[in-house]
Amino acid sequence: MDMEAQIVDALRTELQRQAAEADGALRLSEGTPGRVRIDGPVDLEALAMAVAGSVAGGP
Repeated sequence: MDMEAQIVDALRTELQRQAAEADGALRLSEGTPGRVRIDGPVDLEALAMAVAGSVAGGP
């Protein structure tokens, strides 16, 4: 998997995790490939850590 695909996967996974914990306050809608609609508050620090971890080879 190339770096761009790793980052996209990390972003999608973290956003899904946050949405699952948000009790409906954060909603994601998959659009066309490579696009997602985000409605609600996003924890940017957690999102940044997910991307940094994916680039560094972390879980």
